Amino acid sequence: MTTATTTVPGGAAAGNGPAFDTATAWTLNPKVALRPEPFGALLYHFGTRKLSFLKNLTVVDLVRSLAEHPSADAALQAAGIADADRPLYLQALSALAGSGMIIEGHTPGVNP
Repeated sequence: MTTATTTVPGGAAAGNGPAFDTATAWTLNPKVALRPEPFGALLYHFGTRKLSFLKNLTVVDLVRSLAEHPSADAALQAAGIADADRPLYLQALSALAGSGMIIEGHTPGVNP
């Protein structure tokens, strides 16, 4: 099994994937299972077998809500993320996108 070796602020595993566009709709990848844990959540990608740890409950809620919003910007606003805190959450979302844990587009009903 492959595990993430880097954790960014907000608790997302870093990766090397597509650029993260906040004006785009994002959703949890259908190949990813999100399992709540006392510390946050585990994300497991069944395709790549990567495991990521979310160590921030706000990030967990944000990832779960992505498919309900027309853009990542809208999801951040709905989550009540202050402008001063946005860079940390954008870094976490970018890392999740880079590792394929979240993908562009809407897939209603996929997020747990």
